[in-house]
Amino acid sequence: MRMDDVDQLIIGPAQKGLPADSAELSVRALLDRGPHLSDLTTPLLTLDGPGMDANVAVLGRYCAAHGLALAPHGKTTMAPQLWRLQLEAGAWGITVANPAQLAVAQLAQVPRVQLANTLADPHGIALAQSMTADGQEVVSWVDSPAAVRRLQEHLDPTGPQLDVLVELGAPGGRTGARSAAIALEIAHAVQASAVLRLRGVAGYEGALAHDRSDAGLAAVTAYLTTMTELYVRLAEDGLLDPLARAGVDGILTAGGSAYFDLVAEAFADVPARLPGDAPQTLLMLRSGAYIVHDDGFYRGISPLRDEESAAAAGGQRLRSAMHGWARVLSRPEPGLALLDAGKRDLPFDEGLPEAQRVQRGFGAPVRELPGARVTAMNDQHTFLEVPADADLEIGDVVRLGLSHPCTAFDKWRLIPVIDDADAADPALTGLVRTWF
Repeated sequence: MRMDDVDQLIIGPAQKGLPADSAELSVRALLDRGPHLSDLTTPLLTLDGPGMDANVAVLGRYCAAHGLALAPHGKTTMAPQLWRLQLEAGAWGITVANPAQLAVAQLAQVPRVQLANTLADPHGIALAQSMTADGQEVVSWVDSPAAVRRLQEHLDPTGPQLDVLVELGAPGGRTGARSAAIALEIAHAVQASAVLRLRGVAGYEGALAHDRSDAGLAAVTAYLTTMTELYVRLAEDGLLDPLARAGVDGILTAGGSAYFDLVAEAFADVPARLPGDAPQTLLMLRSGAYIVHDDGFYRGISPLRDEESAAAAGGQRLRSAMHGWARVLSRPEPGLALLDAGKRDLPFDEGLPEAQRVQRGFGAPVRELPGARVTAMNDQHTFLEVPADADLEIGDVVRLGLSHPCTAFDKWRLIPVIDDADAADPALTGLVRTWF
């Protein structure tokens, strides 16, 4: 069975949220029953199928309009089903972060994989070279001469070369060479290596800011400018000439899901600045969270967060395609309700969930819950502050807006996909399997 085809997967026992009698059923057999959320148990995390389709199309059009390739970060979902959706929509490949995720990409037969990190583990290095030998295109990062030496020590000199990108960082950032001068030193070390091939420059701007303040945007823009100057310098110095002779694309890549508009702007004039004999260059985003977006961090910071900002960025808005569902377990005080979802079920690291609506149960009329606010989460409980006279009873179902997809998917092995998160009792249209 292909990793992105779970129809024949046997659900197995004790899958969170799924009916107790589904353990021996295949995914297809369960879906053929025509289940709705009312057939499932809370707490739940759901994905909105039409919302994901729309988000994939939105970013695809954005990239096409700005001349950008896309290698979405697979760590967000670790779901080959969703990777396939992204690839079929035109993504260049999938990005991963470590050898375990690289192994999933190998098994999922992803044709092109970018490992957005330095490979230091010897087994991971061997895996990357093995995948290259088997015809999968693998591109990794290096951020120091020591990292280059580490790769040289563990790559098989009789095997294929491993493609690498020089990672440029910034003071106070995450990994990456702390100056263009060090990055150039790394590039020369790669070019001199018999087991490595220099493909270009990589970086991550998201570690330099956490909002859209003037200072944050300025820091990101300055960093991206340095990245482009470094890539042009590599081309001018002939360090990318072997790519041109081999007919292989160079790569300049940045862009999480928060500042890809700044990446598009900074990268736009790079092709015109390259010497005539430079290789064709892929200007590449790695945005991953966009496929489900959110009702928290990315809703506040994404360039496509609403109609106004999307229009300014030259695109259409993204929409949240993930939600939490939890029941009221207790009303121990007039202004407090305890819900049956907690940190084991829903993300909390980039903001607590928000209460969006309530109903007596799935299928019952939906109503707003004014004045409700999540104040804290324990492992299995959410504290919901409500007005003392709130119409909220034991067993009521609260839909929660969530923040940060990257720490939502890892809490679930099979995630229900629904047809309409705004319906009173959404129908189940699929199950997404994660590989964390």
